[in-house]
Amino acid sequence: MTNDPFRLDGKVALVTGSATGIGAAIATALAAAGADIACHGKDEPGEATMAAVQKLGRRAAGMAADLADRAAHAELVRRTKAELGRIDILVNNAGLIRRSPAVEYSEEDWDLLIEVNLTSAFRLSQLAGKQMLEQGSGRIVNIASLLSFQGGILVPAYAASKGGIAQLTKALANEWAGRGVNVNAIAPGYITTDNTAALRSDEARSRQILDRIPAGRWGEPSDIAGAALFLCSEASRYVHGHVLVVDGG
Repeated sequence: MTNDPFRLDGKVALVTGSATGIGAAIATALAAAGADIACHGKDEPGEATMAAVQKLGRRAAGMAADLADRAAHAELVRRTKAELGRIDILVNNAGLIRRSPAVEYSEEDWDLLIEVNLTSAFRLSQLAGKQMLEQGSGRIVNIASLLSFQGGILVPAYAASKGGIAQLTKALANEWAGRGVNVNAIAPGYITTDNTAALRSDEARSRQILDRIPAGRWGEPSDIAGAALFLCSEASRYVHGHVLVVDGG
């Protein structure tokens, strides 16, 4: 054991949406700190992420599941416990985005985004939180967004779901902080992921975004990993209900 408050030796983390992007970066960072990782993706669990975890000497369990299917939530938690023995950390990272003017936004897209981005985060937190409360310790980190605070353009369902994530984080923290479970969130700025590919390919829109970022660049998934490690570790033991903005200023 070590006195380093950022170490996660002996911990097990379930990271949703960890096949690529921010989720993959977080999963790898937690493994580097000593955690075993349950890797999740919609269609496949992320062989590259699992290989990176195993290369770091940690155990990796792979799970594919569509979070729009509510039966998948309980199955993810069950399999994490069955294959890795317990669950100490939950990172609700998986999410979708659909762009359309509000007056044209389809009911199907609205329902899908609320289900995947918000409802699944609540259900997974509820299910994992039950074990964490029983063991008297745990960490839940939700991936919010700058649109938790701003309305954005052409993304009403995404903005609504991420606003909900911020408030869900605070609500769970209010209930669970006194029982050993830390619930916090990270609000990434503009990060180079599949969800921002359309923005980055639009030269004018990309320039408008860059002009507003003091750091002068788009963020990388790895820029989120350090914040996640902090919130998953003992270094943040007195941090509850916080939405940590990581946006280049």
